[in-house]
Amino acid sequence: MATKHKEAWKTFAQVFDHFTELALHKLISKGVIDGLIGQTSIGKEANVFLAQAKDKTVIVKIYRLSTCDFNRMYTFIRTDPRFPKLNRQRRKVVFAWAQREFRNLLKAREAGVRVPTPILHLSNILVMELVGDAMPAAKAKDQLPKNPDEFIQDIISQMRKLYKAGLVHGDLSPFNILNHHEKPFIIDMSQSTTPEDPNAKEFLDRDTKNIAIFAKKIGVELTADEILQKVKA
Repeated sequence: MATKHKEAWKTFAQVFDHFTELALHKLISKGVIDGLIGQTSIGKEANVFLAQAKDKTVIVKIYRLSTCDFNRMYTFIRTDPRFPKLNRQRRKVVFAWAQREFRNLLKAREAGVRVPTPILHLSNILVMELVGDAMPAAKAKDQLPKNPDEFIQDIISQMRKLYKAGLVHGDLSPFNILNHHEKPFIIDMSQSTTPEDPNAKEFLDRDTKNIAIFAKKIGVELTADEILQKVKA
C-alpha cells in the first residue's frame, strides 16, 4: 500500500470493523483497488469512499455491519423473490443487501439505464464506477438542470428502461439522481426489487410521485399518473 494510502487508511480505519478491514485488504491484495482516497458521504446504512484503482478513481461503498438498520433491510429484502431463503441474521442480511445492489446495477446497466457500472461485490463492500469528474457528480436536488423539461423526460426514460428490465427502484427522488453534464444518473439501488415483489406497486407509485414533485419544483407540469403511464408504456 502506497504511503499516501497508508495515511488515509489510518484516518478511515476508525469506521471499519475488523471483518471489513480484512475485506478491504483483500481487495487491495487482489489489485481491485490501490487504496482509499477520501470519504464522500455517510448514508443510513453505508459509508461511501473514493478509491484509487490504477489510473482511475472508483467508488467504494461499505455497508456497515454493526450500526446499519438491518431490520429495515430485512423488511425490504424478504419480499424480493430473488432472496427466498434469507434468514434474519444480521451479517447475512447486510451481505445480501450489498449483493442485491450489485445485481440491480448490473441488470440496469445491461438494459441501458444510466447507472454507475458495478465492478465488484465482496461481502458488505461494493466497488463501482465513479460518476463525475474526479469527484462524484452533484445530486439533482443540489444542481438543478438547465433544461428542466428535457431532464425530467430523461429521468422518465431511465425509469421506463428500468421497468422493462424487470426492476422498480423503490426510493427514487432527486436525492438518488446525479446530474452529470446535464444527464440524470440513477444511484442507490440496494432497495430496488422486481415487479413480482408484493410491494413493487407501492414502490413504483412512490417513485412516480417523488419525480412529479421534483418536476413541479423545477417548473415541469406532470402528474404522477402521467409519469406512471409513460413508465409502463
